[in-house]
Amino acid sequence: MGEVMLVYKVMPNDPELDLDELEKKIKETAQKFGKLKGTREEKVAFGLKAIIPTIVVDEESGAVNELEDALREIEGVQSAEAVDLTRL
Repeated sequence: MGEVMLVYKVMPNDPELDLDELEKKIKETAQKFGKLKGTREEKVAFGLKAIIPTIVVDEESGAVNELEDALREIEGVQSAEAVDLTRL
């Protein structure tokens, strides 16, 4: 069984949202499905920043789709979109 590295773009629903708190929630969610390898912030526009988490999951566990759905359900998240997927 292989692993997949996923990179997501998680957009907060408010530019004033505490990104540190959102990152904690993303980390908690990621740990349910795999391993969080890191996060970074990316400026989008007008003071809005996205969080870019990199998460490694088992390829055959079905976690890829479930993880994206779980990220979208985090309070304060407007959208979560996979921007890169690499098989390890």
